[in-house]
Amino acid sequence: MSGKVSAHDVAAMAGVSQSAVSRVFTPGASVSEAMRSKVMAAADALGYRPNARARSLITGRSRMIGLVVAYLDNPFYPETLQLMSRALQAEGYHLLVFMAGNQEDLVDDVLEEILAYQVDGIILASVGLSNDLTARCDAAGIPVTLFNRSQSTGRVTSVTSNNRTGGAKVAEFLVAGGHRRIAHIAGWSGASTQQDRELGLREGLAAAGLELHARGDGNFDPVQAAEATRRMFAEGPPPDAIFVTTDHMAFAVMDVLRFELGMAVPLDVSVIGYDDVVQAAWPTYDLTTVRQPTNRMVAETVRLLVARIEGDDTAARRVEIDGPLIVRGSARKPRKTEP
Repeated sequence: MSGKVSAHDVAAMAGVSQSAVSRVFTPGASVSEAMRSKVMAAADALGYRPNARARSLITGRSRMIGLVVAYLDNPFYPETLQLMSRALQAEGYHLLVFMAGNQEDLVDDVLEEILAYQVDGIILASVGLSNDLTARCDAAGIPVTLFNRSQSTGRVTSVTSNNRTGGAKVAEFLVAGGHRRIAHIAGWSGASTQQDRELGLREGLAAAGLELHARGDGNFDPVQAAEATRRMFAEGPPPDAIFVTTDHMAFAVMDVLRFELGMAVPLDVSVIGYDDVVQAAWPTYDLTTVRQPTNRMVAETVRLLVARIEGDDTAARRVEIDGPLIVRGSARKPRKTEP
């Protein structure tokens, strides 16, 4: 057949109505298996592909989700992006990916662009959201879900690991291992994840009668984390353990300790990260870390967002999913006591 194949052509070959063809190519639409097989056979024979943009004009749904991420150099985010894309595709949605920094004004600028694409929903991965933009998205009827961030107002659905509990687990493990000079290299101070992980760490130390020995700012940047490590060991008594807010920064911290300062990990100083990215298990680092339950976090994010888009659940929710401490070789282990 010459020219562009239309839904009308498919309907004629299959001997069905054009609306039946439309239903077959609409995710979630009710259609019998016999009808689906007949239409798909005709579509394959004619080389027909539905026009997604035209269908969106008819249905008022783009089947597109805008995903905003702050950066992709942290290995946690490419893995998350892959899982998110697959999970949304299984629900009949596709991703438009946008980059933004941590600052709210940059995120707001990107969201202006996303809204122009008439997406059905928005996921903000590790970036903040201003109250003004929250109100604008509400007014536009576009649901927003925060991934790996939360909002104190509770107006927006958020899905995170249980960061506060994770920080407390780190403190308990290090104290049980005999550490007393426990330091922290933090991420960006405006991130809810950073705030909760540090709060959990401090609470865990306080329960053992300890205070944080030293603190450095890494701002989720390995270069800054490395510099914070140098300063930490140049000033005052050195720590005997460091909790680093992300694995990505923890790798830089370990490199400085071992290759610049000539220290043994964990003999001289223990290091614990957070995320459990693939590289954490590499023999080069063998990093003890708190695992982000990424599969469950992504599944819950997609489930809640799709439910809001389809009108099944409109309430904002704050979901925190517990992740285990993965014990490897970068931190001294607690001594076993005799029964």
